[in-house]
Amino acid sequence: MQLAAIIVSLVLIVVGVALFGRALLQIYNFMRLGQPVPAGTRTDDPTQRTLTVVKEFLGHTRMNRWGIVGVAHWFVAVGFFTLLLTIVNAFGQLFKADWLLPVLGDWAPYNVYVEFIGTMTVIGILALIVIRQLSHPRKPGRKSRFAGSNFGQAYFVEAVILIVGVCIFMLHALEGAQHHVDGYEASFFISYPVVKWLGGMDVSTLQNLTYFFAGLKIATSFIWMITVALKTDMGVAWHRFLAFPNIWFKRNATGETSLGALLPMTSGGKPIDFTDPGDDDVFGVSQVEQFSWKGLLDFSTCTECGRCQSQCPAWNTGKPLSPKLLIMSLRDHAHAKAPYLLAGGGKTMEGEEKASEEQLKDVPAAALAEAERPLIGTAEENGVIDPDVLWSCTTCGACVEQCPVDIEHVDHIVDMRRYQVMIESAFPSEAGTMLKNLEKKGNPWGLAKKQRLEWTKEVDFEVPVVGKDIEDLTEVEYLYWVGCAGALEDRAKKTTKAFAELLHIAGVKFAIMGGDEKCTGDSARRLGNEPLFQELGMENVAALNMAFGEEMDDEGNITPESKKPKSAKKIVATCPHCLNTIGNEYPQLGGDYEVIHHTQLLQHLVDEGKLVPVTPVEGIITYHDPCYLGRHNKIYTPPREIIGKVPGLRNEEMHRHKERGFCCGAGGARMWMEERIGKRINNERVDEALSLNPDIVSTACPFCLVMLTDSVNGKKNDGKAKESIQVVDVAQLLLDSVKTPADPAGETEAESEPEPEPVK
Repeated sequence: MQLAAIIVSLVLIVVGVALFGRALLQIYNFMRLGQPVPAGTRTDDPTQRTLTVVKEFLGHTRMNRWGIVGVAHWFVAVGFFTLLLTIVNAFGQLFKADWLLPVLGDWAPYNVYVEFIGTMTVIGILALIVIRQLSHPRKPGRKSRFAGSNFGQAYFVEAVILIVGVCIFMLHALEGAQHHVDGYEASFFISYPVVKWLGGMDVSTLQNLTYFFAGLKIATSFIWMITVALKTDMGVAWHRFLAFPNIWFKRNATGETSLGALLPMTSGGKPIDFTDPGDDDVFGVSQVEQFSWKGLLDFSTCTECGRCQSQCPAWNTGKPLSPKLLIMSLRDHAHAKAPYLLAGGGKTMEGEEKASEEQLKDVPAAALAEAERPLIGTAEENGVIDPDVLWSCTTCGACVEQCPVDIEHVDHIVDMRRYQVMIESAFPSEAGTMLKNLEKKGNPWGLAKKQRLEWTKEVDFEVPVVGKDIEDLTEVEYLYWVGCAGALEDRAKKTTKAFAELLHIAGVKFAIMGGDEKCTGDSARRLGNEPLFQELGMENVAALNMAFGEEMDDEGNITPESKKPKSAKKIVATCPHCLNTIGNEYPQLGGDYEVIHHTQLLQHLVDEGKLVPVTPVEGIITYHDPCYLGRHNKIYTPPREIIGKVPGLRNEEMHRHKERGFCCGAGGARMWMEERIGKRINNERVDEALSLNPDIVSTACPFCLVMLTDSVNGKKNDGKAKESIQVVDVAQLLLDSVKTPADPAGETEAESEPEPEPVK
């Protein structure tokens, strides 16, 4: 047995190490197929990036959001990387059964660590196996987060970890038996009962058991190494290595999720100048090699855990998009196409082959066939990603928020959309109307710009307008960016008027733009029309800079003497999409402002006593987190604080809230597209809200307000919701409580206002 174990182990070690080294080189060359990224964007502040990796790994900051799964995975992950010396120990035991590591072998703290972590690795993997089985999609459906994952690969990896963990435990116990441990001691504080049982065996039996478990441990470890080396697209195994660079190279060095701003469009690692694009500039992604190397690293790092899938609003409402399956499809396609690309293959913009026949003569037929597949195409076209998958995304960010290895799904989806919109003009037809309205009228509804100020005539106080009532914004504390919805959509206008009145009551000096401002371009950018976003954004930045009293030179740059610090340029917005675009994306266009959400300002005014909610608003309320306020900008507390200060309200949280909040269905330009597949996302969200039997559904976003109101009204008409239920913005709630009743019946002016017809 000893001789057989030694020979098998030596062969497996040599083959495994050689193949694994080759696999590492293959993966490195594979990543180099991707496009470069702008200089410094993924390597800035290396110290902080390293600290982020250490924090995310040792703290399991993302995994631990899922309770027992995170704890179990922590022990498995830590055991894998910190018990590597047990392989050395096992190899020595093949030659001498009672061999111990020099120095460490007799050191009690080391033995305690091996004993504890080894045992917990076994318990941890058993817990993960049970969880996978309990979540197994035994029938076709979408409930399991593992639906679509490679179960065979997962079972293999889990079996390897379990076998190795058991071998570590048994070899440690055999050490105790062979070294005549005849009493309880710290080094064997868990395994002592096994040590005592083994102590009754003869020396020959103990030696043979040692050779068996040592050989089994080494064979299992290196069979695993050989397997993953031969299959470099095996994400469930490779993530344990690739997760570290993927986290290190994430967008934000400090560790924040890659949400908020979208990345600027680049070609060859350089931002595209849309005023004078280069002849060779590539717009968006139409071939897998046009993703950046970070994108290819993302695809290979996916561990198929399905957390993104379980949270995705599209997947949960019967649509074809699963962030997990999308990333897996891109990974499999990229790896299958890699031999063709590594041989120099590729297509020009005209569709001609770059490589010669001589270069491609040794490329496998399967890789050549994969190279002919369109990246975006229907099943009939043999496309990698179906168009319905691409256009189902609401860019809510739930996938990015939940991914334990920091994959940037939204960026990749938008990159593919950009090519479809800008080059192929292939996108849902309804969105075309929105784009035309933005181009011609500067707002998605296509209404005249003079209507942006109509709401100011419906309040009984003066609303200062920049350039009309005041020269510039140096005379006030805040610019109130009303936004398109807040100025033009009747339901959102209620929020606008309520917020403006609250500012007036609190004595806050504010002003609004004069009506020449345009849409911020959020929907255009997330649809994929980057040039239109740039055009709208640059016009708005110029108008804002002028409004803040900054002067421009002949080239359109702010003169140094007029430039104001960010802290002097305060903007408050009622729309999270405007907040996100102006605050996070306009810096890419030269506009640097301090932007806050209206709930943040209102909470501050309540805390200061400038707004005092006194009139009770009776009933049960549930609050819906807007994705672009919550996940994209991490603003969860202010709306809830305000609700908590309004007397009479009892807040009930929906099952999916805060980081796990469920989208209303309007983001990613979906506000302007029909939902033709599956259940409407807003109906799914309202069903969840109605399960609490609330009197009020509240939110803090005009898009969410429209989507939730539409669904609630539809359910009222169908008799599925009580007639008295209201959908209101947090600002409307606060105003109702701040204002004293207008009559003895307690009806406020805001409550008695008739429901206007929505803008068609």
